[in-house]
Amino acid sequence: MLTTRFVDGAPNWLDLATPDMGGAQAFYRDLFGWDYRLAGPDAGGYGMFRLNGKVVAGGMTVDPDQGPPAWSIFFQSSDADTTAQAAEDAGGSVRFKPMDVMDQGRMAVLADPAGTPFGVWQPAANKGLDTVNEKSALCWTELYTPDVQAAAEFFGSALGWTTEEMPYSGGTYTIASPAGGGEDAGFGGLVPLSADPRASTPYWLPYFAVPDADAARGRVQELGGRALGTAVDIEDVGRIAQLADPYGARFAVLAPSGR
Repeated sequence: MLTTRFVDGAPNWLDLATPDMGGAQAFYRDLFGWDYRLAGPDAGGYGMFRLNGKVVAGGMTVDPDQGPPAWSIFFQSSDADTTAQAAEDAGGSVRFKPMDVMDQGRMAVLADPAGTPFGVWQPAANKGLDTVNEKSALCWTELYTPDVQAAAEFFGSALGWTTEEMPYSGGTYTIASPAGGGEDAGFGGLVPLSADPRASTPYWLPYFAVPDADAARGRVQELGGRALGTAVDIEDVGRIAQLADPYGARFAVLAPSGR
């Protein structure tokens, strides 16, 4: 499961690229109770979403010609340069070369062989998210990809992941874990792109924990976002709903069972 005891290969950051940060702030404040605070004059307009004083995500305004509105997931690396080279060696690509972010850490934006972007974060002063697996915080991740096996092999080489197929009522689900993460270290799933008839390109989907997935789904629509299908129950997991904010950035909510 996700934890803030970050290890290499596990998600340790996520951020939002949006054409309207003011509108996005209002949307996520009303939906999750987040506030937003700029990181400072040297951060280029980048800021932090916070929940009860704890950082749950980052975000900044991105012009449409720089890329579509989207949530991006970053994975911990103790050496961003080595990870970038490993990604290239495994058939991926480097979108943004490793660079220092002030004294906070070192980052790179990479892509897997299917062209799906992801980030790596080498911590320094910023160790990563302050909280996960809590209400209104990141609790799971999914990669929708045209070739699950190829993705598993790539991330195994680039980030050291291990994967395991778990049976469920609809078939099998591939769970990703960081190397050396220990028992129950799974942080996400690899899903065939064909499972999402709305999608033509692969993408990462972050999940945020909520007490009621149906209520969150309804609130998203009231706030100008979209529901991407109906809410569904996943046995022994909980109830989920896939959504998009008013600007098109995809995310999902999960009301965990047993809470």
